[in-house]
Amino acid sequence: MSGMRVVIFGLTVSSSWGNGHATLWRGLLRALGERGHHVIFYEKNVQYYRDARDLAELPGGGTLRLYDSLAGIRVEAERALSSCDLALYSSYCPDGADVAEMILASTAAIKAFYDLDTPVTLDAMSSGDTPSYLPVKGLGGFDLVLSYTGGRALTELQTRLGAGTVAPLYGWVDPASHYPAAGEPQYTCDLSYLGTYAADRQPTLEEFFIEPARQLPANRFLLGGAQYPENFPWTPNIYFHRHVPPSAHPAFFSSSRFTLNVTRRAMASYGYCPSGRLFEAAACGTALVSDTWPGIEEFFTPGEEIVLAHTARDVLDALAMPENQRNRMAQAAREHTLAHHTAAARVRTLEQLCEQARSAVQQRVLQETR
Repeated sequence: MSGMRVVIFGLTVSSSWGNGHATLWRGLLRALGERGHHVIFYEKNVQYYRDARDLAELPGGGTLRLYDSLAGIRVEAERALSSCDLALYSSYCPDGADVAEMILASTAAIKAFYDLDTPVTLDAMSSGDTPSYLPVKGLGGFDLVLSYTGGRALTELQTRLGAGTVAPLYGWVDPASHYPAAGEPQYTCDLSYLGTYAADRQPTLEEFFIEPARQLPANRFLLGGAQYPENFPWTPNIYFHRHVPPSAHPAFFSSSRFTLNVTRRAMASYGYCPSGRLFEAAACGTALVSDTWPGIEEFFTPGEEIVLAHTARDVLDALAMPENQRNRMAQAAREHTLAHHTAAARVRTLEQLCEQARSAVQQRVLQETR
């Protein structure tokens, strides 16, 4: 399915500050452009991201439309939606519920929702707190619902939110942006961790990062990310970078002997939720250590491509691994990632899903006109 006209409403693509969506979108948009698709990406011009932008033009030749209010671009957006092949909006999209209604009312060939935060969405529903980005009537009106998380989350999107056709679109890496790079002294370390602070990740981070740092005072540990509180339990051998821009990710990961992945509690509970950071680090040729969750072996082979940690002892054992073994593991993860988990691979999956969705829509229209 080539040459699609795609309209996307998302949280942000212009700023990578304090969120993981931007890097993902950038890789996917580049791959979409390389496959001959044209994208218009609508992003609300909120101050939090406006003050920390690190991208002005979309990779892949698409169009970035920053807007102050949905009312101000409604006529233009409705025109774009009326002639597009795929209209898609994502979780945490500002004005999400209104955007959803605008998409559902349009004549877009395929109307889709992409939940980049499915476990968070479902957990909120369990607490009786419907996320503001969901339409009031649920997801039943969409031709295609994509989920960053697989497994039982897919069934719950159907049973709890009325979604019809549901499919996983897992995380990915853009090899043009993530690759083995020369190490830099400021990032050199034995174990790195890159991620925005999250309270529900903190216990795991203390077990797999802080405790090893305490037990190995001669080793160097590096943490990169925003929003860490003043009372974070720093140790003298933990070094901190408040923000590591995407352009510096190759140097950051390539300067690490190992990098740690810690999954948010809701996502770990649902499983089948590989962070894009795993694929980014692997593409940079860095050895991986991760917490465990259902389905992780579907993405990396434990012991051969990744170290799975259950306790701090597992992390300490990994850091003591002979270099030739560490290098073999890192290389195996890199080869597997470039073969199966790139943005280009995900675009091919998206094309197949759109083709199936379009056929289903056409079949439904045929039946309705008989």
